[in-house]
Amino acid sequence: MRNAYLIGKKIYLRPLEKTDAEAIAPWLNDPEIRRNLARYVPLGIGDEVEFLAKPRNSESELILGIALLENDKLIGSTGLHKIHPKDRSATFGILVGEKAEWGKGYGTEATFLMAKHAFETLNLNRVQLHVREFNERGIRAYERVGYRREGLLRQDTFVDGRYVNTLVMAILREEWDARRERS
Repeated sequence: MRNAYLIGKKIYLRPLEKTDAEAIAPWLNDPEIRRNLARYVPLGIGDEVEFLAKPRNSESELILGIALLENDKLIGSTGLHKIHPKDRSATFGILVGEKAEWGKGYGTEATFLMAKHAFETLNLNRVQLHVREFNERGIRAYERVGYRREGLLRQDTFVDGRYVNTLVMAILREEWDARRERS
């Protein structure tokens, strides 16, 4: 493991480094991946190096790489954004960029690790996310971890030549605690 921060059964989460830009930039330009993100302009490796070089000492952002335990391969990134200490809330995001690794449970495990960290370490009360309604794989992963559907943003995003809806999902501390007590 390389600089592990949170460790799961099949993956671990670690800080991202400038050298990760060569893996990440192509993911963000891939049309199949980009359709689930809020990215509409091409991204060069230099752009990603610049992003990763910025100091990450922010109390309101936690961005980590997703790496496989078996070989340390970086397969994605995840984060808690807009961490708000007064309201004890944050917004969750995730990207599994290595398409060969889709469908293996890595996204669900990363989502679980971040929720656990949010509630059991950061003492947050609410973690929310936005997901496009056609992202069925993502929605299933979020629901497995305990996220619930709260609302629908109708036709809020233009993707592939049409307007699509976005689901608002969240998990509360009390729901997390209840799930942990049952297991």
